[in-house]
Amino acid sequence: MDMSPEVSRLAQIVWDYHHLNHPLRRADCILALGSHDVRVAERAADLWLDGWAPWLVCAGGLGRLTEGVWDRPEGEIFAEIARNRGVPDNRILVESRSTNTGENIIRVQELFEARGMNPYTVIVVQKPYMERRAYATAKLHWPDREIIVTSPQLSLAEYPNEEITAEQLVHIMVGDLQRIPLYGRLGYQIPQEVPDDVWRAFETLVALGYTSHLVEEEAR
Repeated sequence: MDMSPEVSRLAQIVWDYHHLNHPLRRADCILALGSHDVRVAERAADLWLDGWAPWLVCAGGLGRLTEGVWDRPEGEIFAEIARNRGVPDNRILVESRSTNTGENIIRVQELFEARGMNPYTVIVVQKPYMERRAYATAKLHWPDREIIVTSPQLSLAEYPNEEITAEQLVHIMVGDLQRIPLYGRLGYQIPQEVPDDVWRAFETLVALGYTSHLVEEEAR
């Protein structure tokens, strides 16, 4: 990452916290949560192709980072990527109206109910720095289901690309960390403990100016 050693060190602390490192196990379905990062769709498709679940659900309308950039819902684009990777169309379900993670889960549940499906174990695929928030949100809506979260298998140094620079990534990770305690208090997801060293890294990065993805309300 092209930034100071101190920022890289702090960013690694935040990156590691966002990762849950769940071991994979066979599930009833794979849920790819829509975003601007098509590598999420590729990871979800590869998991299906490797036999981890019989169904692949691609969820997402147009969200904060794709509205005005993409001309089709995230779920539709993710489904197309999965088809092109070899997942049969009759094994893919698409939800294309949601605009955030909570809506992803709610709309997918409606999709399940309409089809008479009641999956117990769900592999949720999300961006690496959103693993923890995806888990906390899914468990709020699906408290009795087993949720396994994974993401594209990339290191912090490997993740930036033409769409997201290393500096933008740190801004986004800091914003997502702020939302962990905040959204827990607001009832958007189940509470998650933030260790002191992780919160100190957050506060230092904020003081260094990594604030573009923060929300206005105080996080603590």
